[in-house]
Amino acid sequence: MNRSLRTPTKRKWLPAVALALSSGSLAFSVGAIAAPEQQQPEAAEQQKLHDIAAHINADNIERDITKLVSFGTRHTLSETASDTRGIGAARRWIKAEFERISADCGGCLEVYFQSRVISGEPRIPDPVEVVSVIAVQRGTSDPNRYVIMSGDIDSRVSDVMDYTSDAPGANDNASGVAGTLEAARVLSKYQFNGSIVYAALAGEEQGLFGGRIMAEQALADGWFIEAVLNNDMIGNIEGINGVIDNTTARIFAEGTRMDEQPNEANRRRFTGGEVDSPTRNVARYIDQIADRYIPNLDTMVVYRLDRFGRGGHHRPFNDLGFPGVRIMETNENYNRQHQDLRTENGIKFGDTLDGVDFDYAAKLTALNAVSLASMAWAPAPPANVAIAGAVQPSTSLSWDKIPGAAGYKIYWRYTDQPQWQFSRYVGDVTQFTLDNVVIDNYFFGVASISADGYESPVVYPGPAGAFRVGRDN
Repeated sequence: MNRSLRTPTKRKWLPAVALALSSGSLAFSVGAIAAPEQQQPEAAEQQKLHDIAAHINADNIERDITKLVSFGTRHTLSETASDTRGIGAARRWIKAEFERISADCGGCLEVYFQSRVISGEPRIPDPVEVVSVIAVQRGTSDPNRYVIMSGDIDSRVSDVMDYTSDAPGANDNASGVAGTLEAARVLSKYQFNGSIVYAALAGEEQGLFGGRIMAEQALADGWFIEAVLNNDMIGNIEGINGVIDNTTARIFAEGTRMDEQPNEANRRRFTGGEVDSPTRNVARYIDQIADRYIPNLDTMVVYRLDRFGRGGHHRPFNDLGFPGVRIMETNENYNRQHQDLRTENGIKFGDTLDGVDFDYAAKLTALNAVSLASMAWAPAPPANVAIAGAVQPSTSLSWDKIPGAAGYKIYWRYTDQPQWQFSRYVGDVTQFTLDNVVIDNYFFGVASISADGYESPVVYPGPAGAFRVGRDN
């Protein structure tokens, strides 16, 4: 295994300070900023989140990836009758693993197949049942609020329609499924306020069908999806460019939401929000989780839906207005993706076990598990967040009271900064005015906080930042 010898540099923001001349010398004043970040306590350090990160086991992930590779191919169109080869055998094994995990926690998971027959598509011309495996860990007090971790079952080789050749798919994407299984093993030992869903989605390579089926069903069932964490390739540390790095990861997050309406776009033009979709604020949340709880991992939030011109299983959720990000390795090796197994000119092609770093996959799995736990223990994000302050010296925010929230925190940052810089805990209220903080100079948001200090993602005011499908803002 490759192990890093360096610790990544963590981003730290210094509070804004106003300079003034006093008695011929420089003096510092914070009065114009009104409660900068250093005057507020840090977010509560949660020992349980450290414990969750520490219990993610790289050996379990290696075992599960090895088992998934053993099915030869997991192509969506591959055979389903065999117990040892093809997509059918793979999904039955995944379901059995979730059921085993559920048995260990006294039946805490609802495990089921979710399917639909797809046909008439460019990559599925004839009728094929696309079958995903879903495991739901119900929340105790807010069960209709869901945070989701997903990975993709299926694999492929160079020809996307070749369903008979060996397609190991060790990294793409047995790593994501193995990480989802391991997160379920660890998190099922706890109880949460909100529900956590572990999803092994099918049909990704043929057109993102598993995610589309799940997202459409969630919308029909009225699920409040707070976040989808799609894991697609979390095990490679050796890039095609020769870089070897196990200390960084990427979080892809769209900006303007796909389902934005024309009147909402016009409002956003005058009030902002193009970099504060709920997806972006989920990504910022995960980035902060990495800094606080995952040793030797620095995450990079990428302001795109996915890699340039490409896609993943979070996209169908984004299409319907649900917040969703893609978590993955920083350095891809294209010789190992979507390739026939072969060696040419001394270069080995194919997505095989020797291209996976299991410790790194465990590190990214820990990032997912801690992020899921933190959101599920926290109250729901604030709803109906509104803001006012045009042509005024101060900025006022308001929001609805959230069940389970003991208080709220207002965040703000300069408009050219990627992360929240300043914050103020305002207690159990539903409106607050930041005196002498001019609305024109910052972006603002509000987070809910539980009595024991778990925070929700930040919600930007208005429809651009609303977490609930249907626009409560």
